[in-house]
Formats: sequence, C-alpha cells, structure tokens
Amino acid sequence: MQQRTIGRTGRDVSAIGLGTWQLGADWGAVDEGDARAVLDTSVAHGVTLFDTADVYGDGRSESIIGRYLGERQDHGITVATKMGRRAEQAASNYTLENFREWTARSRRNLGVDTLDLVQLHCPPSAVIASDRTYDDLDRLIDEGAISAYGVSVETCEQALAAIARPNVTNVQIILNPFRLKPLDEVLPAAAEAGVAIFARVPLASGLLSGTYSSATSFAADDRRSYNRHGEAFDRGETFSGIDYEVGLRAAGELAASLPEGVPLAAASLAWVASRAGVTSVIPGARRPSQAEGNAGAAALLDDAEFLEHFDSAVRDVYDRMLRAAIHPQW
Repeated sequence: MQQRTIGRTGRDVSAIGLGTWQLGADWGAVDEGDARAVLDTSVAHGVTLFDTADVYGDGRSESIIGRYLGERQDHGITVATKMGRRAEQAASNYTLENFREWTARSRRNLGVDTLDLVQLHCPPSAVIASDRTYDDLDRLIDEGAISAYGVSVETCEQALAAIARPNVTNVQIILNPFRLKPLDEVLPAAAEAGVAIFARVPLASGLLSGTYSSATSFAADDRRSYNRHGEAFDRGETFSGIDYEVGLRAAGELAASLPEGVPLAAASLAWVASRAGVTSVIPGARRPSQAEGNAGAAALLDDAEFLEHFDSAVRDVYDRMLRAAIHPQW
C-alpha cells in the first residue's frame, strides 16, 4: 500500500483509506462486531487513514473507532473526523464556542486528548469564505484540541476558497469516474499549494461497485432510498447526483472496458488514487470482503498501462453520458 503525506502535517497515510459513514449505521444496520471486522481487515491490508464524522450515527462511528484504537498501542492510524453537521446549517453556528464543544465531544468519542485532523463538514460557503473561521480553527490548534484542520466541500468553488487558506491541510471533495470537474482546477491548485486531497464518494454511493441493477433495493433508512433528489441534504452526495438508471448504464460501459478479472470497484478506486494531487481515497465498507477489495485496488496503482486505458474509458463515458448534466454543477 502506497503511503502519502497529508499536506502540511507531515503525517503519512495510505493511498486508499477507509470512510466510516456506514459504520454509523446510516446506510442500514451494522453491529459493532461487524464494524470492528471491517476495521481489522482494513488495517491488515495497509490502510492507515480512517475518515469519520461526529454526525455518523450521531457519534457511533467515532466511538467504535475510539474503542478499537484504544486497544492497540502504536497503531499508526490517522483519524480524520468532521464537525458541523449536527447543528443547523447557518453560518452563525460556526463559532469558536461551538467549535470547542464539537471537538470536545469528538475527543471523548475517540478517547483522545487531541484530534489528529478535524474537517469542517460541508459548511455553508460563507463559513469557508470567513477569516474568522480560520482564526478560530488556529485557536483550537493553539489550545491543543486539534493537530490540524481541513474542509470537506460540496463544490469546486468552495474547494478553491479553502485551498487558498495558508493553514488548511486538506480538502475533501467528491471525485470519481462520474464526477470529473475537480480535475480541471481543484487538483492542480491543491498540488501547487501543498494541500492534501481526500477523494470521497469514490464509488458513487455504490453505483461503481458493479453490483447494482434496476432491481436493487435499499433499506428505508439508507440515504440511497431517501436522498436521490436532495430531500435531506445535497443531491450530489447520493449517486454523485446522477440519475440512477443513467448511472447503471454508464457503470455497465465502464465495466465492459475492463480486462477480465478486474472489478469495476477496484478499477475506479485505483483510477481516483492515481490522479495527480490526490492524497487518499476514502471508500466505505460494511463488510470485511468490501474492505479487502477496496484496499486491494492499490495493487493496480503500479500498472500504468491499465490506468491509461481505463482513463480513456472514463473520459469517453463521462463526455457522452454525464458531462452535460454533471459538469456545470458542484
């Protein structure tokens, strides 16, 4: 597993990390034993970055990770959490007082004195643009509550605004074969500024797993059932904002372009991880087999010929089927 440095922190993390939204049981039930098995499998395959958030299961994901890592000395895992989504999404709620409260809760959940990395969790654009936001985050570093901070964003415009801030260490943005806009400006700007990029939703909420069909159903409490049109939060978070049936056809074309024996999910993760400027890709997993498959995609990073071939397929499918609807957004 390749290890890469998170921007200005000096911390090395795996090219393929683990997103833990699923472990909060927000995508259907996952018991703690199964969650710990996912963490075990990921670590065994070289994953050294866990991405979580205070809102995942209202702290359940953080707490499971905290108990898991608390049993392991010198574990070498960087935990990146997020804050802000437990409150109403008004810029006035992003205050130093609330930052202190939110990070204190995450520190208790994770069982640590200082958070490795905290990211603002897709806050309003006004928060990203405010000087006070970064002054307050710098204050948290001075107080020892956090070691570093970044911003998770919905749009490329937000990403560029965050990258321009001198102490932002990473930006987390949706990047996958169905969402190519960050390649235009965000990744080059981040590389020039020394800001790490975490690529989230890399499998388009499972569309790029190659396992879904028109008959696939999702639990009522799974966001893929209730947020396809942005009913609960930004539409782009679910299936990358793509119409489900269009996404199935696009995924089918990508799968057909692959050599025998290469899963679409692994190809997609390797493609994202190989983009210049990407530090880590953070796919989720509900089962150990998914975690193993995700981490195993790292083996494709050494196959330049394959990556070039798949990149051509990705750009062709995107241009023909998705660009007109997706590129003007986010």
